[in-house]
Formats: sequence, C-alpha cells, structure tokens
Amino acid sequence: MGGPPGAVADRIFVSCGTEVRGYTKKGKQFLGFNTNLAEPPQAMYVTGSDLFLTGTYVFNHFHDLKDQNYFLAPDKINDVLCLPLEKFSLLTSVLACQDRVLRVLQESDLLYEVEVPGPPQTLCLINGNGGVEGNELLYGTSDGKVGMVQINSLSPSHRWELPNEKGHGGILCLDNYDITSDGVQDLLVGRDDGLVEVFGYNETDEPVLRFSHQLNESVTSIQGGVVATAGYDEIVAATYAGWIQGLTTEPQEKEAGPGDQVQVNVETQARIKTLKQELEEIQQKVAREREKYQATAHSSKAISAVPFFNINDKFTLSKDDASYNLSLEVQSAIDNVLLQSDVPIDLLDVEKNSAVVSFSATDPESGNFLLATYRCQANTTRLEVKIRSIEGQYGTIQAYVTPRIQPKTCQVRQYSIKPLSLHQRTHSFDESRPMNVLKISGNFSMAEIHSWVCYCLPELPERTPVGDSATFYLLNTFLDTQLECTYRNH
Repeated sequence: MGGPPGAVADRIFVSCGTEVRGYTKKGKQFLGFNTNLAEPPQAMYVTGSDLFLTGTYVFNHFHDLKDQNYFLAPDKINDVLCLPLEKFSLLTSVLACQDRVLRVLQESDLLYEVEVPGPPQTLCLINGNGGVEGNELLYGTSDGKVGMVQINSLSPSHRWELPNEKGHGGILCLDNYDITSDGVQDLLVGRDDGLVEVFGYNETDEPVLRFSHQLNESVTSIQGGVVATAGYDEIVAATYAGWIQGLTTEPQEKEAGPGDQVQVNVETQARIKTLKQELEEIQQKVAREREKYQATAHSSKAISAVPFFNINDKFTLSKDDASYNLSLEVQSAIDNVLLQSDVPIDLLDVEKNSAVVSFSATDPESGNFLLATYRCQANTTRLEVKIRSIEGQYGTIQAYVTPRIQPKTCQVRQYSIKPLSLHQRTHSFDESRPMNVLKISGNFSMAEIHSWVCYCLPELPERTPVGDSATFYLLNTFLDTQLECTYRNH
C-alpha cells in the first residue's frame, strides 16, 4: 500500500515478473512500470514517489520511476523498508538479510549493521510511523522471535526482544493497531503455523500478550481496522490458501431473560440474507462445474492432464532442541506425505501434528535408512515434522507430497543434511576458549573454497562473498561448540 506523503495510503502496488503495477482503491490501474531488473522483485516498499525493490541480493531505489540508489548485499534479502523521509535529511532504508543482520543504508552506502537473534523475515515501523523520532522499527524472525530496534545516526539501540519459548512458528507479518481501545497501538503478529497474536504494552513500553487465536493455515498478511461492522475493530488475516479471515470485537452472542426475545436488527437481517444468497450461488456454481467435469471425464476426446499445485515448505534448524523443523503446506487438503532418507535420522513428536505415521522396513545397506508415511486427517493443509540428524552423517531427505485432488498426483521436495548439520550462524566468537586450528592452502579460487564450505555447513549464502577474504562464525546447537571459518586470497 502507498500514497502521497502525509495522505492516506489507499493505493495498491503489486509486482508481476519485473513489472510493478499500481491500482486505485476502485481497481483502476494507474501505473505500469517495467523495472528492467535482472531478477523479479522479492520485496517492495512504497512511500510517496519513492519505490524500493529488492531481488535476492540486490537493492534498488527509484524516485519518480528513475533509478537512484543501488546496493549489493552479501546474503539474501527478505524484506525492505524506508524510515520516514520527512524526519531524516538523508534517505535511510533498512534491509532484512538472511544472515541475521539488518543492514542500514544511507542512499547507496552501508551505514552499519544491526545484529538480530534470528534470520529476519519481515519489517514494520512502530505505530506505522516509526514513533516520535521516526527511527523505531519492529522485526520478526523465521525462528519466531520479535524485537524492536532504534536506528540512530551512529549506532543502533535494541529496545526489547520477545523470545519464542513455546516453539511457535516463524513470523511472517506484523502490524500496529489499537485493537484493545486503550489509546495505545497494539502489536499484531501473524506466524507461519497459523497463530495470530495481539500484544499490548505495559508501563515500561514492553509487549505483553493479550489475545491469541489459532488458524489452520500460515498467516501471510495481517491488518487491523473497521471492516464489517461500524464501531467494532477487527483483525483481518490472509492465509496461504487464499482465505481472508476476520477476528472481531463485536459480541457474537446475545442473551435474553425469561420471556424476552432477541431482536435482530435490519442490518443483521440483510447481512444474513446476502450470505445465504452468496452461499446458494456458490453451491450452484460448484454443481455446474462438477457436472461439466464429469461430462468431460467420460468423453472419448478427453485428455488427462496432471494438475499442478504449489507447496509452501520450510526446513530450518531450531536452536532450542537442536532439531530440524520441516513444514509442508498445500493450498488443498493433504492426503499423505512419504518421507525417505538416505542418512540416519530420528523423527521426533510434534504436539500439533494430528497425522498418523507408519514406518516401513528399510535396507540401510542399500542407502535407505528411513521410510515413513504420514496419513493426514480430512481438511489438513499443513504438516509439521521434527527431525534429529547426526553430525558427520550427511545425505538427502525426500518428501513425497500427495494432496486430495483428482487425478492423483504427487510432488517431491528434497532437503540436504550437511556434514555439519547442527551448526548455526552466529555473530559472536569467544577467542578465549580452547580451539583447534586447521589450515588449508593451495591453488584454488575463492569460489571453489566457498563451494566446499557451503557443502559442509548450513545457512551460508550460495553466492561467493565479494572481496579477497570472508569470515563466518557458527555455533553447534547441540554441543555449544564454536567454529570460525576464514578464507582469503594470498
């Protein structure tokens, strides 16, 4: 969403391929801009006449559709935003990067880096405007943590951080809205396991959980506002399968005493009538499409086509229990998921997993160490599996996902178990601890040694670092040992 400076942000901006399009709130297109970028935008932010786009590694800033600033990040960029232009003399933008860093840019130059506890997935200005000074922002990480940081001119200031003690899903979206009507904007959080949370603020301006609600699908977007009924605030959430769901403060039940009658007002009666009409139209449309499909299926000229479906999957290492979380989400109901592994692994119990698992006999000598089938209950669109690997044992896990669609079809996803699979990126390294040192020198390039390191360690960028040297710090989540990996050209 965007709009003129100081006005209501009522214009919709979307990216399609390398093109950015703008629509008014009535659906009329007013902008079609071909960015001519080498890769499709992965994140976008709009304020006034300034457009900020990021690819996998590249940041671009356009002013009045003219290219102004450019930055090449050392790791993947997950999100971008710009601090309010009216409060800063120089354009200041913030990149959320996969290597657990927020990179603060002034125009095209890197001002400094902000270390955060996990890979940041989404950014949001506090109260929608960055606070009094316009430099306070919220971030959400893929391992479920939320924090607030103040972007000062010389160095950042961490204000607070919400840990993920209960092991909820990663943060996909954030918003600010006064849903509790106490005069202070609350924090709305949407997670990839379908959890919606509302945090208020106490006397010390630290967040406190007020409400939570569990949806069945990952929450891709969340907003607060007055939507369905005037005078009643709501939280509107969009989920991965395309559902728009609302959580309202309007009372849903009315009580009547003995002999009293509950009166339904005209507005409610009209709404019920409209909903009944929409339901009847949808049922008729489904019946017509089903008849059309049956007639086509029994035709001698019918051609069988394999239906395509998208899978939203994530394979991440959890620091708390040194295990991998594999989440698979499909827009239609999942029938079953078959897991096959050519490396020894253990499957751990997941409380919110309602699927029935069965194990088949395997032959480890032929490289088949695991064969497990998860049979999902009806209308299950998301499955979570916890996996414990053994360091030094490396290979591939394959997931065969079969949804409840006709004709039966399946897609395969592959996930690599690295030789040092339980290591995780970190920012700190204790030089005082005892260490073993291994040095390798030879006639090889930076790209070759980087590919060797990426083969052994997770969470490293696929792209070769720019420059003559590179250093990565990693921590073993199981043994708490540390690893420093440095390579350079001589």
